[in-house]
Amino acid sequence: MPVIAMTREIATRGSEVAAGLAARLGLTVIHPELVEHEIAERSGMPENTVHRFLEGEASLWDRWKLDRLRVSQYTAQEILELAARGNILIRGWSAASLLRFIPHVVCVRICAPMSFREGILMERLGTGNAAAARHEILQSDAAHNGAMQTSIGADWKDPSLYAMVLNTARIPVEDCVEQIARLTERPPFLETVDSRAVLMDELILARIRCAMDKRFGPKSLQNGFEVNVFGGKVLLSGASTDEHMIVDALRLLQGIEGVKGVECRVAHVAFVPHVS
Repeated sequence: MPVIAMTREIATRGSEVAAGLAARLGLTVIHPELVEHEIAERSGMPENTVHRFLEGEASLWDRWKLDRLRVSQYTAQEILELAARGNILIRGWSAASLLRFIPHVVCVRICAPMSFREGILMERLGTGNAAAARHEILQSDAAHNGAMQTSIGADWKDPSLYAMVLNTARIPVEDCVEQIARLTERPPFLETVDSRAVLMDELILARIRCAMDKRFGPKSLQNGFEVNVFGGKVLLSGASTDEHMIVDALRLLQGIEGVKGVECRVAHVAFVPHVS
């Protein structure tokens, strides 16, 4: 079941490539609005605020209200949930960066030089103003790169994030579709039991992070607890002065979808009050 993660750059004809792949391979293309809605639903944050943050349009007030760690955790969970379905193409939303370690996921960047992009955007907008088109493109690029840097600390233009980078100024859309489709059929990108296990471990870890966030706060995995997942089995380690919290965490982890077992190595540390 192919999974493609594609960066979304304005005026590179990337949407046409995505549509061509969907038709060729029978994929569902995930649009940003669905992702924003699900992130807002899971996190309890306002959808319009999530939209502005992920689009790089958040105001200073928005950025102050929103916890960047929380946004990145819920974004990661939603993208991994989508990838686990298979037969899917996810555009944008840091998907390529988040999924690049999953062996069967094809991470692709569609790009083009500025002059080509200006021409495409002017045609779409019905204008001959190249300066205005360039301004729009630069604003969009800066916003999306800023959002990625803020949420996951990645540069979307880094070629090492991708299995394939295609320049639509040189390669026609239909040929881009052909090259990506062929890549999904190559052995390194076929889903296997092992590659599926890697994806599911990442998904379980993402579910744990979000569940721990809701129960104990967004920094519970930084202050006291550490979680690792291997083959669906969870190892909870660290130290805490709160014995009840340790028990609560164990019960929480045991109820998370996909978890096959939980081992606890959390040390209970007695609280010693400071006396000056």
